[in-house]
Amino acid sequence: MIRVGLTGGMGSGKTVISGIFETLGIPVFQADLAARRLLEEDEEIKASLIDWFGEKVYRQGQPDRAVIASIIFSQPDQLARVNSLIHPKVYEAYLKWLNTVEKIPFSIHEAAILFESGFNRHLDKTILVTAPAEIRIERIRLRDSLNEEQIRQRMENQWPDEKKSPLADYLINNNGLSAVLPQVTRIYDELTR
Repeated sequence: MIRVGLTGGMGSGKTVISGIFETLGIPVFQADLAARRLLEEDEEIKASLIDWFGEKVYRQGQPDRAVIASIIFSQPDQLARVNSLIHPKVYEAYLKWLNTVEKIPFSIHEAAILFESGFNRHLDKTILVTAPAEIRIERIRLRDSLNEEQIRQRMENQWPDEKKSPLADYLINNNGLSAVLPQVTRIYDELTR
């Protein structure tokens, strides 16, 4: 089975694209959802975050995502610290997930910071979903009810498309003008040959 990474900046539409692949019968591992579950369930992660940032990061046993975000997205060193704790556990979850996948030509590993984390080294191919920053900001604003400053602060923690594009095997332009379905089916056809 070919292991394919799917990534794109916030608001690029990578989750929509992974949904199209799922409709085509390709299983998708969503790293961001796995990380969210780990924040909620993994006792080692909980203990470390409370130790580092105080009791305020969890309320009634659940992560206070707004508090955590305000810390890590304003302090790159703290973001790197949290990522170094969570990413190895996401990788373990991914390997377990791979063992449950039926025999198929390829699977998708969807992650927001695939290249930034170096996770692309564990994969055979990569797909980058791109969209102009203004479109991405508007999508995030509507989806997450964040203001533009908060969005830009978070976007600064991700590499720009110009840095990721040379590392990707495939590009999908999701600018709202180009049809994405033909782009996805072209990649699907190539990977299932």
